Amino acid sequence: MDLHNITAYDIARDRTDLTFEEGAAPLGGGTWLFSEPQPHLHRLVDLSGFGWPAVAWHPDALEIAATCTVGQMATLSDETEHSAAPLFRQCAEALLASWKIWKRATVGGNICLSFPAGAMISLATALDADAVIWTIDGGERRIPVADFVLGIASNALAPGEILRSIRIPLRVLSSRTVFRKIALSPLGRSGAVVIGRRDDDGGVTLSITASTVRPCLLRFTEVPSAQALSDALARLVPTTSYYTDAHGAADWRRAVTAVLAEEIRTELSNTALPKTEVQP
Repeated sequence: MDLHNITAYDIARDRTDLTFEEGAAPLGGGTWLFSEPQPHLHRLVDLSGFGWPAVAWHPDALEIAATCTVGQMATLSDETEHSAAPLFRQCAEALLASWKIWKRATVGGNICLSFPAGAMISLATALDADAVIWTIDGGERRIPVADFVLGIASNALAPGEILRSIRIPLRVLSSRTVFRKIALSPLGRSGAVVIGRRDDDGGVTLSITASTVRPCLLRFTEVPSAQALSDALARLVPTTSYYTDAHGAADWRRAVTAVLAEEIRTELSNTALPKTEVQP
């Protein structure tokens, strides 16, 4: 969609270019920005000029740039032999987008939109990723992505701040992961996404997204019993966390989340399965 109200288009190449007066907004891939009218905007600041590498490996973390496309991120499933590698493509496919969108939509854009069905939020939350935020004073701060998303279309960015990248601890990439997604139709928007992770020390983390207004994490020192999991869901994911929209009712989301969580618990408790095996 043409945005006829845009009168200025700047390409940021230095942090001094990141100025956002009222009516100015950063531009990543633009797949959402150009999908509907934006009458409140008059200037776009293109982040592609920074030339951030899509992926960078550090001694303790995998860093994924905010401008990394969904397609680039998905290829990590083929380019690394880490046990958690399948999760990159699984979450990319949960985005429910054509290959054209995959080539433009960015990891950072999906997270900053902060919609419940944000598939990159599911990925980052499940892998304990931190959001690296550039602040307006030239510094940076970090916050877990699970805490970055505050609600539907609401996040922890202050005015003038941008998301630079997400950092995934390398230790979690050796974990065994199990992915589950459900939607009202075969190609529908995610109604619930539950991801389980079993770490090398036996600890288990379950992330719940899409069915709740913000990400929820359940942590256990070992694979929980069915009752312990049920109790944790009831205690840590209040009924008010589930929401109703055209893609599912709150009571349905709550019910299917419990079913998917139990499937994951059962699979993670089966030590006979290879660590990288996941089911659709």
